[in-house]
Amino acid sequence: MMTQESAPKSQNIVWHQHNITKEDREKKFGQKGVILWYTGLSGSGKSTLANRVEQILFERGIRTYILDGDNIRHGLNKDLGFSPQDREENIRRIGQVAHLFAQAGVIVMTAFISPYKKDRDQVRSLAARGEFLEIYVKCALEACEARDTKGLYKKARAGQIPEFTGISAPYEEPEKPELTVETDKENLDQSAAKVISYLESKGILK
Repeated sequence: MMTQESAPKSQNIVWHQHNITKEDREKKFGQKGVILWYTGLSGSGKSTLANRVEQILFERGIRTYILDGDNIRHGLNKDLGFSPQDREENIRRIGQVAHLFAQAGVIVMTAFISPYKKDRDQVRSLAARGEFLEIYVKCALEACEARDTKGLYKKARAGQIPEFTGISAPYEEPEKPELTVETDKENLDQSAAKVISYLESKGILK
């Protein structure tokens, strides 16, 4: 049931039930529809890891898709900046999109900094138990800065990028993520193997 503050602005709309359910799709596809929510600092390796996991899943015939932070900001969320309010709306929108993918029986992966716990919890609240898997891509700030292929940390340190997570804006670490990978201590294949192993252990993959 929707709360007053989460009720849609539009009036005279009705939720339509579909003939084909999420369970129907999962049974046909032989997989569970879930959200793998990668969160971590810029440069921690979220997109790199998501792409490696997607490649492994695709080669196994699994239906999967990545919603990448930068890519989404080129289209769906191109009207949003990086203020706390815009970050919240950014995550709200992508959470709704990810939820639709999961309902379609797809293993959808999101690679967003998503620095605020309350925003990640809001997305979790959309999903049934076991459908939202928070993966903390943990990496020391120093290591993220050393990687800095986009030069963002350098600009942030120089004051050229305001509200940059880890420098001039906070990052709230996940308190109880389903999985933590430490990309400054593990290589890419080790981190990807941990994700795949977790999916297998929970029966998400056959």
